[in-house]
Amino acid sequence: MLVFFEEMKMKKKVYFLDLKGYKCPIPILKISKKFKEIRKGDILEVESDDPKARKDIKELCNNIKIRVLETNSLNKKNMHFKLQKY
Repeated sequence: MLVFFEEMKMKKKVYFLDLKGYKCPIPILKISKKFKEIRKGDILEVESDDPKARKDIKELCNNIKIRVLETNSLNKKNMHFKLQKY
């Protein structure tokens, strides 16, 4: 139990990736690489204009330990994702 409480006290960092202009598979590769670099509990915010991003990110989250906290369409083209490593 002690480990659990220590994890709760750790500050979570928020990272940002602007992936606008990149098409599949580059956004997924960049997200995967970033998640290898960050710690458990940290958050990655991603902006993308790739039409396949929503589907691709959902598949990525099913394959590795990423939780989708939020998905928003900023406009007709751009999407914002809030992802957390667990």
